[in-house]
Amino acid sequence: MQCDFPLFHLSKYHGQVKLAYLDFPLREVHPQAQSASEAARCAGEQGKFWEYHDALYAEQSQLDGTDLLSRARALNLDAKSFQSCLNSGKFKSKIEADMEQGRKLGVAGTPGFFVNGVFLSGALPPADFEKIIDSELALLGAPHLSQ
Repeated sequence: MQCDFPLFHLSKYHGQVKLAYLDFPLREVHPQAQSASEAARCAGEQGKFWEYHDALYAEQSQLDGTDLLSRARALNLDAKSFQSCLNSGKFKSKIEADMEQGRKLGVAGTPGFFVNGVFLSGALPPADFEKIIDSELALLGAPHLSQ
């Protein structure tokens, strides 16, 4: 299953919208989600966070250590640096902080989104995001861009 993040048409907002990504691995449901989140962050150190992230979602059943390294190699990442990063656990505390922030804001599952403080839960159609983005931009006095 491909994760449907609202990267859909952000370019149509001409720099008026920023995307911030926080990790929220559902460890109770997916025991390997934590290591997958850490692996994506390690791939990000080499400039390939989104490519790695998308590869994880494309093959969600393959998340053990060997699979994580294979994905890194497939994306032409430096395997030694990637493995060193993953083994170090350097992103564990950052991911835990992301999860704590999410819990404080009422996030209980994924995907979850906030558009200027408005919470959207679940995989929603792009039109739902556009409606809220347009509304929030209108409140700020920005021109209506949705078409």
